[in-house]
Amino acid sequence: MAWTRTYDEAEPQRVNRWLAQSGVCSRREAEGLITQGLVSIDGEIVQDPGRKILTGQTLTLADAAQEELASTLSLIVHKPIGVVSAHPDPGQTQASDLLSRANLWGPSEVIPGPRDSLPPLGRLDMDSRGLLILSGDGVLAKAVIGPESDLEKEYVVRVEGEITEKKLGLLRHGLQLDRRQLRRAKVFHMGDQKLRIMLKEGRNRQIRRMCDLVDLEVVDLLRVRIGPLKLGNLGESKWRLITPAERQALVQPQASSED
Repeated sequence: MAWTRTYDEAEPQRVNRWLAQSGVCSRREAEGLITQGLVSIDGEIVQDPGRKILTGQTLTLADAAQEELASTLSLIVHKPIGVVSAHPDPGQTQASDLLSRANLWGPSEVIPGPRDSLPPLGRLDMDSRGLLILSGDGVLAKAVIGPESDLEKEYVVRVEGEITEKKLGLLRHGLQLDRRQLRRAKVFHMGDQKLRIMLKEGRNRQIRRMCDLVDLEVVDLLRVRIGPLKLGNLGESKWRLITPAERQALVQPQASSED
């Protein structure tokens, strides 16, 4: 069924910008769909990429446009230790190498191949494990790793060293990396030597470096959540497709930001 929505904002807006803000596709993808004649307003095919939509007008994407957008694969994989997120050195395994039918969890009619562009959206270093998103979806990439992203990432971290309230306080707020103040983090002591850490930024090896600054050594780091998307019971090295509802939940917080 064709995607249809009535524009209800007061001011006219360029079609490509509105589609991007709605989380349907990127501006560039919208322009491509317009060029192909796959976008219409009130039954009239849009021919000008700069066309604006007015209050009360209804925009429709043809079935072919939906199929084209849906062809962009987005998935999650449970990356194990020893696997790199991307750009492997000789002899190394990268996360996309795990995307075999044998490792598939749940239904999928499509198994990614070498021609599929599936960069990681937020990397995990080789010594870390857990939830990794692979996708060529520009809107999703912006929502997860764009400069305006506000998605929280959650980690379960096992450390060596004495855990004190002072150290927990510094981890929550008060540390600098690369001469820049870190944003506030949520840090909870889960008992024994485990911490639960939630961040809204992702600097290189950030959690390991934060822990180093308070004399704690990370011995295991597991990412269990990115925004509303959870690792759940996805087994190590297994992968599954991201559902349309999950994608929408990830991009919706960004719906008001500019593409």
